[in-house]
Amino acid sequence: MKILTFTGRTPSEALKKAKMEIGDEGMLIETKEIQKKALGREPLYEIVIGIDEAMIPSSYNKPQKPLSKQQALKDESQDVLYDISHAAKQISKISKVVDDPLKEYMQPQSKRAETAHSAVEPKELKEIKAEINKLTDKVKIIQNMFWDEKAPDLEAQIPPEFAEIYKLASQSGMNREHLDMLMKITLEHMPLKMRENSATVKRYFQTILRKMVPIRRESTPNVGTKKVMMLVGPTGVGKTTSIAKLAARYSFLMEKKYKVGLVVLDTYRIGAVEQLMQYARMMKLGIETVVDPPEFTSALESLKYCDYILIDTMGSSPYDKGKIEKIYECLNANNTSYNVDVVLVMPSSIKYEDLKVTYENFSSLGVDTLMFTKLDETMGFGNIFSLAYETKKPISYFSVGQEVPEDLVTASSDFLVECLLHGFNRSKV
Repeated sequence: MKILTFTGRTPSEALKKAKMEIGDEGMLIETKEIQKKALGREPLYEIVIGIDEAMIPSSYNKPQKPLSKQQALKDESQDVLYDISHAAKQISKISKVVDDPLKEYMQPQSKRAETAHSAVEPKELKEIKAEINKLTDKVKIIQNMFWDEKAPDLEAQIPPEFAEIYKLASQSGMNREHLDMLMKITLEHMPLKMRENSATVKRYFQTILRKMVPIRRESTPNVGTKKVMMLVGPTGVGKTTSIAKLAARYSFLMEKKYKVGLVVLDTYRIGAVEQLMQYARMMKLGIETVVDPPEFTSALESLKYCDYILIDTMGSSPYDKGKIEKIYECLNANNTSYNVDVVLVMPSSIKYEDLKVTYENFSSLGVDTLMFTKLDETMGFGNIFSLAYETKKPISYFSVGQEVPEDLVTASSDFLVECLLHGFNRSKV
């Protein structure tokens, strides 16, 4: 007995193909689904037929083995590239170009712009160029489909035109659950007309991201009031340098020059106190040190003439409950009418899981906003989005380097999304 296989979009279609090839002499052995239906993809069924070799018609041609997913994509990409080449030749013919039709296309964009004809292009030429743009985008989609064979943990696989944006977001360090949730929202609400190419998909995804990043916009004190900010966080994240940047910003860089005072709780590190003392002398700022919690209220009262009071705290491991408790005691000892805004400072260069642990251990201090440092030392920013989205705590500032006061950026969703999808670019700060 000879075993033959036939495929189709439905079992009945596959059976019809079998009857056309070998007639009614065969015996159906098995029917199975070899490719599930998904967004942008048809299902595929295979039937197995058994037939005596003597009964096989001489006109029967043995079907080729079904192509694997990778091979099918390779064949499709080759077809697309052929179409691009063919379209380029048509353009050359219309434009009466005798050189290699792809020669100009392979030149840098600036060079192509210099050599472009100033005359109005024929309608047919414009239509063919539009087709080339569509085919080029299709090649890009196919390339991104090769990136990862593992489908995201969604009910349906990501459509091809979404592959590029999924790849960028996944490589940024974003939490997988958050990414799948974002893709699900995008797939559910994005108009079908916008799915024609990866560029429009990317713009829509950027809009979704911007709306989901909580941001605390910078505000200035009202007349007769003051703002008190306490920076807390692990050792070595740049709290002292960030205090200096904020002090310089409020004192010199804003429309109004505000009076700024400093309070130092970090008496564990003599270097930290001396560093802030030096900044205070350079900027002519008032500064107070606190050793024990009862002194905290006195320090705030001593700086009551200031518009801004910035508090530097001792750095500690997220697991050092003793030092975190000491900061809490200072906050609890505050007998003034001033509301203390607690800013948790964290480095952007650690993974999301570590950021989450840090937040959870400092959350007992009543964190109001988040500040991220060292943006110039990392390539992934999805971890920042995931923490802000998970905790629902707004981001207030980004620190993008060591320079005081230049390397401080007020937080915005546009800036974070740009970093997440395209990387940090100092020229855009």
